[in-house]
Amino acid sequence: MTDKFRIGLLRETKTPTDRRVALSPGQCVELMNRYPNVEVVVQPSEIRCFKDSEYIEAGIPLKEDLNECHLLIGIKEVKATTLIPQKHYMFFAHVAKKQPHNLKMLQEIARKRITLVDFEYITTPVGERLIAFGRWAGIVGAYNALRINGIKTNTYDLRPAHQCHDYEDLLSGLKNVHLQPVRLLITGGGRVANGALEVFRAMGINEVTPDEYLSTEFNAPVLCRIDPVHYVKRLDGESFNWEFWVNYPSQHQSTFLPYARVTDILVACHYWDYRAPHFFTKADMRSPDFRISTIADISCDIPGPIPSTLRTSSIAEPFYDYNPALEQEEAAFSSEKNVTVMAIDNLPGELPRDASRFFGEILIDKVIPNFFTGDPRGVIMRGTITSQGKLTMLFSYLLDYLNNR
Repeated sequence: MTDKFRIGLLRETKTPTDRRVALSPGQCVELMNRYPNVEVVVQPSEIRCFKDSEYIEAGIPLKEDLNECHLLIGIKEVKATTLIPQKHYMFFAHVAKKQPHNLKMLQEIARKRITLVDFEYITTPVGERLIAFGRWAGIVGAYNALRINGIKTNTYDLRPAHQCHDYEDLLSGLKNVHLQPVRLLITGGGRVANGALEVFRAMGINEVTPDEYLSTEFNAPVLCRIDPVHYVKRLDGESFNWEFWVNYPSQHQSTFLPYARVTDILVACHYWDYRAPHFFTKADMRSPDFRISTIADISCDIPGPIPSTLRTSSIAEPFYDYNPALEQEEAAFSSEKNVTVMAIDNLPGELPRDASRFFGEILIDKVIPNFFTGDPRGVIMRGTITSQGKLTMLFSYLLDYLNNR
């Protein structure tokens, strides 16, 4: 390259605003040292976890106008009115599952002929995600599940994660927590689930197999993690096959209910395809043997497989109750008959400095270099939802959604 390749770090515009950023001040310097033709500028922000002054001290300029940038990087969805025409954007767009609340943003992206790369779909050739905040979502989600339990049982009190200085401070607060014989269930096996496991393991909670979990009574806290092979089965009666599940999720039905009958706290960490069956129904939740009283829905798919997740919650107001009898939301902890829900969709934002540094390391090592090497492995290509405003082949199934049909 002979000209500067300018990267702009966006100010987060989604409400509620997220405090994370894709690159810390030190990582901006590292990126420019590694690639001398790269220049990073930062849009000023009063709420970002790294202060504007920290970027200035690192020699990174602040610029309100990012029109001269070639690549604009954010974290969460970008407010449609702030989108700059004919630019390259990279952020978590949350449109690939046809999310209704982001339709207007995608339509504006198309109208302004914007190229959109979604972090969620940046993968290796075999489909493994390269960059995500999953571990931190799992960590904070599991912690919030424990917060709910402490409030419900009135046996301990945990600070909100965002009031902890960092991850080590969060873990130190768990040292004095003594759980009653509660049963915790994690769905999923990726980064999110492993983040949740990290927290529960730090507390020394005993882990059991799915068979033990379903068939055994325990007089101490226990933890179980399950994969799709445990909670769905094929409609054709054949044995579960992972490749078939990935390609044909609609050809399965849920077998989750036995777990719902023995679980107190569900920590949902799975990846869900909108074609896959729901875990359970609203009618199932009215059954006398439906035992789950707390759901930490880290996956947070709306509408999705967990019917009590009526909406996302926020870091400021993280919990609400679902009344199964009336099928409606009520105030958190308002009735013992209700299910308490946590559905924060930006959980890593509760530990923003830790999460941002973690994310930036991967971005520098595994993602950004592909912009300078011609993307030989198709890393950027697989994450590109629109190219100059037009849906790419991989995301052509979104056409009816984009056209609001």
